Amino acid sequence: MISNMIKNGEIVPSQVTIGLLKAAIEKSGKSKFLVDGFPRNFENNSAWESTMPGVVDTKLVLYFECPEEVLEKRLLNRGTTSGRSDDNLSSIKKRFATFINSTVPVLDYYGQQGKVCKINADRGMDEVYADVKKAVESVV
Repeated sequence: MISNMIKNGEIVPSQVTIGLLKAAIEKSGKSKFLVDGFPRNFENNSAWESTMPGVVDTKLVLYFECPEEVLEKRLLNRGTTSGRSDDNLSSIKKRFATFINSTVPVLDYYGQQGKVCKINADRGMDEVYADVKKAVESVV
């Protein structure tokens, strides 16, 4: 189920993702986490907030801004070695549409709380990393 949804650029059901994240968080024994790519829509976020109180407190949302053309090129290049079923042009276009329609409203929600840090990702890795490090250090 998960691999088919990813291939089609769809969002995996919240309870599946949250269950996996919660198990990993509890197993780790750690208190601080960087969760990559979640929540992806309002339903994910509502489920996250209702399922995880006392377990997590979202302090920061990193938003990597980059033109679609650059992202497309990077993902297609990654697809030559990744083995990922969703690193193809059709899936990439679906993922872009899903991001605009579903994820941008979540960014707006956290932006209204002052929790979004926009990172210009259309630069070299060292420059992007420096900005990410600075943003993360501001909340830990």
